[in-house]
Amino acid sequence: MTSPATPSAPLDPDRTPLGPDGPPLAPDGPLLAPDRTAPDLTIDGTGLLCVQLLLRLRARIAHLPAGAVVHIQTTDPAAPLDLPAWCHLTGHEYLGQVPYEATDREVYGLRLTSAPVRTRPDRPWHPAPTTG
Repeated sequence: MTSPATPSAPLDPDRTPLGPDGPPLAPDGPLLAPDRTAPDLTIDGTGLLCVQLLLRLRARIAHLPAGAVVHIQTTDPAAPLDLPAWCHLTGHEYLGQVPYEATDREVYGLRLTSAPVRTRPDRPWHPAPTTG
């Protein structure tokens, strides 16, 4: 098992310590990913609810390539409903709950699609208007 990151450990853009092989570490230990879903990015959505969580998620994945796996740490009790619905809307693949050592939050995974459906800037659960 990987030991927790030290203060000198490199950080990902969310300021999460990276493990020795790259995957982010949770504040109290490494993330435990299922076989094929090691994260390319981990987003800390702790304390964020529905809209704020989706806005942060959308902003953080904008630069990632298709096929990237994202883990979202959250305390939002609606996340098991909101995240699969948002993935269905946008075309991303919802991977479900990811095993995680901490008990104060849940972690969910998704795999990015190559051509996501754009959503409204202020309403991430609505498709963006099409221009035509």
